[in-house]
Amino acid sequence: MKNRSLLAINLASQPFRRERAQNVALALLCLALVCSFLVGLSLIFSARRRAEDIRREINNEQAELQRLRGDEGSFASFLAKPDNSDVFSRNVFLNELIARRAVSWTVVFRDLEKTLPANMRLEGLRLPQVSGQDSTGTNRVLLDMIVGTAQPETFIELLKRLQQSPLFGAAQVLGQQPPTQNDPLFKFRVTVAYAQKL
Repeated sequence: MKNRSLLAINLASQPFRRERAQNVALALLCLALVCSFLVGLSLIFSARRRAEDIRREINNEQAELQRLRGDEGSFASFLAKPDNSDVFSRNVFLNELIARRAVSWTVVFRDLEKTLPANMRLEGLRLPQVSGQDSTGTNRVLLDMIVGTAQPETFIELLKRLQQSPLFGAAQVLGQQPPTQNDPLFKFRVTVAYAQKL
């Protein structure tokens, strides 16, 4: 009788398994998914709020633009009157003249002296064209100059220096003239943007 009681028989259709660790892992995974869902949901709502703010700001800016365009139209119609067009053209002329006079020739020649290579000389410089001021109060000036050199490689060096200078921009070559019997220099006509702070 003692021998029969020691025998353990499992009559269940599915034997006992240790699933506690697996259940804990699945619960943690479900918790992580719920947290990521909540984070995603909050991100969606905040993105919608930002988009709504941006749309509201765009509408305000468009309304301001329409108002400014209306003001511009009324000013243009006022200036288009025959009595006002003469005054306006005279004002434009005087403003251009003042802007040209504001350009310091001493500063222009000083900056060109720093930029020109040693074996190149400035043959001519025309009255600069002032195209207004940028946001920093710097005059935007277009210089039209003629330079001369005995070696054409020096002109390439000048173009590189103009490009690298913070005061000058990219130069545009308008023409060149080979040496003659009276003048042994290669001559180049160049226009370059120049920034001069008032």
